[in-house]
Amino acid sequence: MDLTGFSHIEVLGAREHNLKNIDVSIPRNQLVVVTGISGSGKSSLAFDTIYAEGQRRYMESFSAYARSFLGNMERPDVDKIEGLSPVISIEQKTTSKNPRSTVGTTTEIYDFLRLLYARGSEAFSYLSGQKMVKQSVDQIIATLTTQFDGSKIVLLAPVIKGRKGHYRELFVQIAKWGYTKVRVDGEILDIEPKMQLDRFKVHDIEVVIDRLVVTDDERVRLSQSLQTAMQVGKGQVYVLDGASHVHYFSQTLMDPETGLSYDEPAPNTFSFNSPYGACPCCNGLGVIEEITEDSVIPDRKLSIVRGAIAPIGEYRELWIFKQLEVLLKPFQVGLSTPIEKFPLEAVEMMLYGTDEPVPVPSKKYVGTEWSTKYDGIINFLKRQQESGSEKTQDWLKDFLVIKTCPDCGEKKKKKEALHFKIDGKHIGELAQMDVLELEQWLEGLELRISDRQRQIGTEVLKEIRKRVGFLTQIGLTYLTLDRPMKTLSGGESQRIRLATQIGTQLVGVLYIMDEPSIGLHQRDNEKLIQALKDLRDLGNSVLVVEHDKDMMLESDYILDIGPGAGRHGGHVVGFGKPADFIKLGTPTAQYLNGELSIDVPKARRSGNGHQIELKGATGNNLKNVSITLPLGKFISVTGVSGSGKSTLIHDTLVLKLKQHFDRTKRDAMPFKSMTGLEHIDKIIEVDQSPIGRTPRSNPATYTNMYTDIRALYCELPESKIRGYKAGRFSFNVKGGRCESCEGAGRKKIEMEFLPDVLVECETCKGKRFNRETLEVRFKGKSISDVLDMTVEQALVFFENQPRIHRRVQTLAEVGLGYITLGQHATTLSGGEAQRVKLAEELSKKDTGKTLYVLDEPTTGLHFQDVKLLLDVLQKLVDKGNTVLIIEHNLDVVKVSDYVIDMGPEGGNAGGQLVGSGTPEQIAKLKGSETGRFLKKELR
Repeated sequence: MDLTGFSHIEVLGAREHNLKNIDVSIPRNQLVVVTGISGSGKSSLAFDTIYAEGQRRYMESFSAYARSFLGNMERPDVDKIEGLSPVISIEQKTTSKNPRSTVGTTTEIYDFLRLLYARGSEAFSYLSGQKMVKQSVDQIIATLTTQFDGSKIVLLAPVIKGRKGHYRELFVQIAKWGYTKVRVDGEILDIEPKMQLDRFKVHDIEVVIDRLVVTDDERVRLSQSLQTAMQVGKGQVYVLDGASHVHYFSQTLMDPETGLSYDEPAPNTFSFNSPYGACPCCNGLGVIEEITEDSVIPDRKLSIVRGAIAPIGEYRELWIFKQLEVLLKPFQVGLSTPIEKFPLEAVEMMLYGTDEPVPVPSKKYVGTEWSTKYDGIINFLKRQQESGSEKTQDWLKDFLVIKTCPDCGEKKKKKEALHFKIDGKHIGELAQMDVLELEQWLEGLELRISDRQRQIGTEVLKEIRKRVGFLTQIGLTYLTLDRPMKTLSGGESQRIRLATQIGTQLVGVLYIMDEPSIGLHQRDNEKLIQALKDLRDLGNSVLVVEHDKDMMLESDYILDIGPGAGRHGGHVVGFGKPADFIKLGTPTAQYLNGELSIDVPKARRSGNGHQIELKGATGNNLKNVSITLPLGKFISVTGVSGSGKSTLIHDTLVLKLKQHFDRTKRDAMPFKSMTGLEHIDKIIEVDQSPIGRTPRSNPATYTNMYTDIRALYCELPESKIRGYKAGRFSFNVKGGRCESCEGAGRKKIEMEFLPDVLVECETCKGKRFNRETLEVRFKGKSISDVLDMTVEQALVFFENQPRIHRRVQTLAEVGLGYITLGQHATTLSGGEAQRVKLAEELSKKDTGKTLYVLDEPTTGLHFQDVKLLLDVLQKLVDKGNTVLIIEHNLDVVKVSDYVIDMGPEGGNAGGQLVGSGTPEQIAKLKGSETGRFLKKELR
């Protein structure tokens, strides 16, 4: 029992989603794992019941006035929850899509670095490389008296630096201040009435404050004039000596050689999200979108008539084609000539325009010409990019290529910000280091910096080291601080938020996590488990929804939900400490104690003899990697987190294949050559993004099965008599749907100070369609009854409809027999959504020459489901196809025919091919982290 007086969290009568009125007792201040078959109700218990209630109680503590702005939380379907602490949920789905959100900003490391640089850095000039200096008036007087003793000098106060204008009003103002002379562009002039400069030229203007000889007698005059000059020049003063050389002095940072000055640094000087610090060229994003010649003319073998210029397409009776015809005449080429045969000047003029008017002969008035200006295709597109409508901007995206910013080179900050240094490094260099390099740079930093910097930086460095330590602790040493959050996998972003939470050092909190081990190599998994134990040891309760074997065995308590999935689940089938739990007879316990297992195949496939060879891949951290993919095999790509697997497969191999087969615009990462593409005829990639963001998207619509079902209902005699078309059976368009709830089946009732309530539509009783539509029946079932069927029921119902049956069959094969055809996409778990996608791809006819690429398909899958999934994938390979999987799950790796292992570490220490071959060969490899763990599995 802790300070709250409760030893357990008691959940009574939980009925959310598929939970069957269960009672659960979860020990507090312990690491508890909730496990069970995919879709059994684990997330419904952890997130939709316990977390939802904790969040709702927190909201209830606000005043009614505050709640009216926040909206209210819906009360979960549960009788009672006792012993609940404040709840923090760390889920995978909440990754920011904002390009400005980076690893550094999320963990606050970058914010502390900005503070460190604002207070403790040394400034250097970007013109001369000299260290910038700032001096007080007394220091400047001392310098002048020693340097110019007995010499004549002129004191100048700068008022304009390198700007255009006639400055008539400024000269009037200077005369009013009582000054008679100014120095304009290096020449001293008397101020005259109506004096003005060339407004289109760049000028430098200084006010002549005083001319004097530096002696001890004139010291008071020198001091007064200097202070006046400082006031007029806003802290800066120039001294002109007898040889007409200018010497620069400033109370702010200034380059003594060139006179370049910087503003005093503040934290926002180093922020790429602030106008004070962001690079003006790319607005702090590090990259710019550019319209290039290659994106406008993708294929130079084509002629203009056949659509060589992508934005204008094939020849039509349009003004632009007539202009081009006239424009190209002098070059002896026409609209039917392939672009590759055009002279360079012709292409240049076509894309960038000409100042000469283009005379186009008039059809209507024969003998007359219309002289018009021709801007050029690229100039026209650039103008549209700046001022075009939203629709035009969307259209332009096809011709935009993302390039590194020419000004900052992906450093994202202004030139000035990149010339403030600590220990010889500017903040842009630190942001591009990975966490491991940053940790090494911070080691012993105090010995390499000045006493002043040491005093300023002590506390800030302590905070930075603490946060860097947390990232190291959870195995994210390979990430750089400027890596955008949107490029991270669900597991990585979840672990970053976990590091931030460990950093807050809160006590007495209930943390709920959703499979934090996703995307983690077995080696890094050990670090993660330790981090969760540290969170528990601070005095917190940690509840983890997880399928990982090591996590379960290292936990304090296991709760198993089952026995099946969907409507077959929702019961508690086992619970207890790991030592007691593995003695139970549940499927999870049997996989943990070795009674059940995924068997290693007796022989590995030899493939079809063909292969794809990729040579010299150098994207991101890859170090000239060359790999061979033997076709007709089950291939796994393994390696520690951050070793370059995704860069090699997704950003290089897959993008090149997609360019080849699907003509995608995105460029692959750099590589030397790729051969063997003729041995496959298509590529199918299945990733982890959700299948739909609205309740109107469901498995039937996503897999296109619903189109066939509607077509079937259209062909029924009753539909033909009534004249019903396919739209009649859609719940998204008017006609056949219930208009009262607009085809949603439920209505939202807005309550003023209570949560919005979803109630069944009283008109259609949740069936989504109107009475007339529901009267059309097939085998006694209406269209609404079909949407309510589970996949298992639909298999029997549609057994004589081959097109529909094939799609339903694949959903069943990937282990989704329990979901209903019309289940809202928003209620599907991550693993379920990915398997719906996989089913959609599997239902297409394969050719026996297809390459399937999957990224961690075992995400969110129980041992039992992994076995099912592997059976489906093995069947694909048996038909002659190739399956390529990026995977950490050793159950998948051990059944592969061929393994490509990347490493040896993450980040800059990775990006190399450690080895490739059968799992047995990888297990014997020295220096392979995967091999070390694989050896145990193969035993």
